[in-house]
Amino acid sequence: MSWGALLQPDLILEGTILRLTPEILEYYQIKGLVLDVDETLVPMKVSQASDELLHWVEEIRQVAQLWLVSNNISELRIGRIAQALNLPYILGASKPSRRKLRRAVSQMNLPIEQVAMVGDRLFTDVLAGNRLGMFTILVEPIVPTGEAIQSYPIHTLEVWLSQILGATIPAKKRHIK
Repeated sequence: MSWGALLQPDLILEGTILRLTPEILEYYQIKGLVLDVDETLVPMKVSQASDELLHWVEEIRQVAQLWLVSNNISELRIGRIAQALNLPYILGASKPSRRKLRRAVSQMNLPIEQVAMVGDRLFTDVLAGNRLGMFTILVEPIVPTGEAIQSYPIHTLEVWLSQILGATIPAKKRHIK
């Protein structure tokens, strides 16, 4: 598989994870979600889930199993977020490694095609999910209130590099606004 294909998300949401709805999951026949944490669910230095995120998790939980899989190694921070959301979690995933993603999917007991990797990064979340054969969903990062996403140049760099390597942004399947 080419680098372009490995970095190509199946779905790009214009907005944060909070724009991912049960209807979208049903449309793509997704029954499980592996969720990145940092900047996908909460800003990098935040250790509490927002009320909006709590509501979103409760809504999505009705149609899909959820697991948190984070590269972060802070048991205190990630554990606190997972506990607030009442979700199982895995730390130190070393994405784009597939090992810990595979463990989360195995715990869901679902076919890999029915599980989506959701994250804000192409070179970790999307690459890991695609390497495992998962449906991949790229979301805009959640940043601290008052900070513009432009202050996070790594995201712009990742999109630029992935396009050089052959990924076509927007996504190959559907671009949701």
